[in-house]
Amino acid sequence: MSDRALEGAAAKVRRRLVPFLFLCYIFAYLDRINVGFAALQMNTALGFSAAVYGFGAGIFFVSYTAFEIPSNIILAKVGARRWIARIMISWGLISAAMLFVRDAPTFYALRFLLGAAEAGFFPGIIYYLTRWVPARERARTVATFMTAVVTAGIVGGPVSGALLTLDGLGGLAGWQWMFLLEGLPAAAMGLVVLRVLKETPDEAPWLTSGEREALASALAAEASGQEERAHGVGDALRHPWLWVLALVYFVVPVALYAFGFFLPQLLQAAFAGTPFQIGLLSALPYVAGAVGMVVTSRHSDRTGERRWHVAGGAVVAGAAFVATAFVQGLVPSLVLLSIAMLGLASMFGPFWTLATSFVHGVGAAAGIALINSVGNIGGFVGPYGIGYLRDATGGFSAGLVAIGVVVALGGALVLVVPDGAARGAPRTQ
Repeated sequence: MSDRALEGAAAKVRRRLVPFLFLCYIFAYLDRINVGFAALQMNTALGFSAAVYGFGAGIFFVSYTAFEIPSNIILAKVGARRWIARIMISWGLISAAMLFVRDAPTFYALRFLLGAAEAGFFPGIIYYLTRWVPARERARTVATFMTAVVTAGIVGGPVSGALLTLDGLGGLAGWQWMFLLEGLPAAAMGLVVLRVLKETPDEAPWLTSGEREALASALAAEASGQEERAHGVGDALRHPWLWVLALVYFVVPVALYAFGFFLPQLLQAAFAGTPFQIGLLSALPYVAGAVGMVVTSRHSDRTGERRWHVAGGAVVAGAAFVATAFVQGLVPSLVLLSIAMLGLASMFGPFWTLATSFVHGVGAAAGIALINSVGNIGGFVGPYGIGYLRDATGGFSAGLVAIGVVVALGGALVLVVPDGAARGAPRTQ
């Protein structure tokens, strides 16, 4: 098996498979964070305080965490095609049903159900990619897929802002139209998944027999060459470094979802613009994040180094969040928030390549879900914490400082992972 054949096969997977998964994840991320734009109208209309809104936005992650490991184990057993389709159809319908929110208990209930419906989607796709792409090519493959996070921010801001302008049409508020028109397409995409997705390289008609053999050989060599990797569910749940990585990953959703859920309000505080203008401006930090994600992941694959790429991104993001608390005005705030997103997004590719180096088989499904579920508790802590601190202090500064410190210190924790475990083979130039 030549390096050229393997790299050619991996490149074809990125061209043929990743764009479709990318599109699916855009819908997933958009349906998580569009509540941030709904808040521009919904909070006033329904009388929600910042703490009530933050609790409702974050409770998504409580149910997501509770159901994530079982969901990913089911995916490993029944296949990605059927289970990802089920996830997308159910979450799309529940997201659309958010238009029926009238009070805080209904808001909490639907956000909780949305988390339960989507549980397992992201770790399921990460697990799915480990069955197609060897570790040496994985950081940039995962990063290409995860640019959907920042693309959803780039596209979702203007789209959500525009949908809010439908306020009053057909007797519905703008925020109700936004939930309806962004939720139903996700359900429709679930039906497409059933027709498009293939389970393994052996089923892909667009790979040549030589490319299938190259991928199979590389993946088999990885599986047999690392006896210390967790292969079973119990092995994964007892693996000490997976728990360390879960703690590291905890800080990412703390910042990512506090950022996503409150960015429109942060910009509104600095700039008294229309919802559409705020949506356009909110896209800029995500553009910076896309650049950071791709550049850092390519460098991580080229050098084979993972830990310092993760830690460096965390420190940059943390410092930028703290600095944002001490500036005023639209331009300084937007520049610093863009740097924060650049640092945060830079962590994704190297982190998930490092995390998946410890697990294999069903153990990979359980281990990835473990990291994501423990980490995503931060998706509750971040939005609720910043909402609580805003109510207590009257502004966002305390919340931004707290998030910045947590991200920098938590991200640096990755450096306790042994260097040998963290380093993969660099790509051949």
